[in-house]
This record gives sequence, C-alpha cells and structure tokens, in this order.
Amino acid sequence: MNWNSSDIDRNELSFRYTKSGGPGGQHSNKVNTRVELTWSITDTVSFSDTEKELLVQRLGPKVRIVVSKYRSQKRNKDLALQKLTSLVERNLKTEPKRVPSKPSASKKKKRVDDKRKRGALKRQRRGDDYFD
Repeated sequence: MNWNSSDIDRNELSFRYTKSGGPGGQHSNKVNTRVELTWSITDTVSFSDTEKELLVQRLGPKVRIVVSKYRSQKRNKDLALQKLTSLVERNLKTEPKRVPSKPSASKKKKRVDDKRKRGALKRQRRGDDYFD
C-alpha cells in the first residue's frame, strides 16, 4: 500500500506544546519546545473502515506521540509527524498468510533410508549374544 503522512487530514491531528524537562538553561525553561501529538484513529476520515479497524486493533483508538529531542519546536513537530507516519506504515502492512509445504518424495525416501541405516547400525552394535 502506498501511503504517506499527507493522507491524514491536519485537522485530525492535535498538537500540544509544553516546556521540555531536564537541563538546558534559560532557553529550555522559557520556551515550549516539547511536542505532544494526538490522533484519534476512530474519528479519522483518512482511511477506510478495514484500515481503521486494523490500526485500532494494533495501536488502540488513539495514538499519542511525545517528542522533546530538539531545542526547536518546529523540528520536534516534524519529528512527531515522521514518527506517526512510520508507525501507521508499519501497522498497515499485513504479511501474506504462510501456506505450509509438504516434503517432496525424494526427501521422504531419504528420511526412510537414513532411518533404515541408523537401525542397521544399532543392530550391528548389539552383537550376537543380545538375545541370550
């Protein structure tokens, strides 16, 4: 499936900006650089019902991504969108169902021959006085 982040309507995404925790001096104490992105999968119109069902089953009804890696709010917002994109891409992929194969005739014959050889080796090791 070809999907990209522009498929999600920006009105469906909710951003919240707060101060980042940890060290960083005056800049981090006064600027809201931490980004929290929330997206409701159940309310989206960007995907079909089957895709929404698959995403809800794998991710839950709401997705919440928090990023505070960079000092820039814009870079954190871009990273949050990128994370959302990769998360949705990963969870929309479905693996094809595995069809179990049967062993070939030559494999069956080889297995039986190996068993026969192993049994003969064990009989040979027993010796003649085994039944005495």
